[in-house]
Amino acid sequence: MYPELRTPDERSCELCGRAEVWDEDAGTWRVAPGDDDPPVGSLYCIHEWDINGSFVPFAERRETVEG
Repeated sequence: MYPELRTPDERSCELCGRAEVWDEDAGTWRVAPGDDDPPVGSLYCIHEWDINGSFVPFAERRETVEG
């Protein structure tokens, strides 16, 4: 078994509430779609993302054995 690198696919700012999702096609973070207007947060916020020590970037990859 080899560890597999995991990356977050969503994040939100703990200070201003801006929510973003990972856009795989563009290879960048995008503002998350909301109900009417997505919260874009504060223009002057130095974002404090909610990705912390509880996120585990490595997960055990389970290999399947055929036969």
